[in-house]
Amino acid sequence: MLTLTQDLYDRIVAHARRDHPDEACGVVAGPAGTGRPERFVPMLNAARSPTFYEFDSKDLLKLYRELDDRDEDPVIVYHSHTATEAYPSRTDVTYANEPGAHYVVVSTADTDGLGEFQFRSYRIVDGEITEEEVQVVEAY
Repeated sequence: MLTLTQDLYDRIVAHARRDHPDEACGVVAGPAGTGRPERFVPMLNAARSPTFYEFDSKDLLKLYRELDDRDEDPVIVYHSHTATEAYPSRTDVTYANEPGAHYVVVSTADTDGLGEFQFRSYRIVDGEITEEEVQVVEAY
């Protein structure tokens, strides 16, 4: 199960909406070994595409150096889908190289008739996708 604060949830959704119609992407880091998402790190979609996201290689290198310096892990890796449901694509699965991370997909398309966005979380390990419950709390 992914547990995150309302503030982090709102910031991820706001980033997805702000970058629409392009896909948004980013990371939420947390203290190493805790699995607790704390530090919101929005990234630039270097592909600037409505159907694909790609972290800029320089930004990604900078992020991983920061994570090492701060003794943090990438707890959440998130991106948005602008025209499809919030479910990882084959490309998303190919790029999922953090087995300990929660992969959040926010759809900014109303694909289920339930509202203007979907927020779903997955574990992706060795190409296998497992959806998990999302719990939003006021504070940890």
